[in-house]
Amino acid sequence: MRITWYGHSAFKLEFASSTVLIDPFLENGTFHGDKTEATKGTTHILLTHGHYDHVGETVEIAKRTGATVVADFDLAQWIGGQGVEKLEPMNTGGSIELGGFRVTMTQALHSSGTFENGVSHYLGDPHGLIISPQGEDEPVVYAMGDTGIFGDMKLINELYAPTVGFVPIGDRFTMGPKTAAYACRHFFDFDLVVPCHYATFPLLEQSADRFIELMDSVRGTTVKAPPIGEAFETES
Repeated sequence: MRITWYGHSAFKLEFASSTVLIDPFLENGTFHGDKTEATKGTTHILLTHGHYDHVGETVEIAKRTGATVVADFDLAQWIGGQGVEKLEPMNTGGSIELGGFRVTMTQALHSSGTFENGVSHYLGDPHGLIISPQGEDEPVVYAMGDTGIFGDMKLINELYAPTVGFVPIGDRFTMGPKTAAYACRHFFDFDLVVPCHYATFPLLEQSADRFIELMDSVRGTTVKAPPIGEAFETES
């Protein structure tokens, strides 16, 4: 699997015939590449929740590429109302097959909505995403979305056995470095952890250094804070 982090919680996964974007907020102030080139060939867009810094440029990308948008039911209806035609609505605990991979929505401890004309609009519950490619050598990815720590993370590990984790560490709105490291150390058996949701805004943790330090003694787990916009390959 080929992974690219675009800053904040925006990722691209490339495997088999799929090019999957997760929470494509590319206008985040840290990604300075060509957005059109970065999203070229997108087949699917997966959204964890409805906050602007995760929905990002979903509508524009989906219309331009013809990608299928996968989201919580309420969020999918809102996206559809903006002219996106290819939608796969789902909800907590459900799974769907998308031709080459399977997506499962897990719970997350956060909120989800948008503001329009000064009014808050509910957009369903927040979620994490389990992405399970059908290829034997491809890893199972857990994109946690925005979340606090919760004990049932252990059940997520037992049920889906993710080996790659995209873990928010920015604090204030999600887990901080200490709780994120605790979750990874005590609830999961990750081969690879990629920290995210940091350094984008002044209110967030400004580096992954503390998280990496706290994870340093975890045997068998690699923590990678990749340069923004530079793809890397996972090990088989």
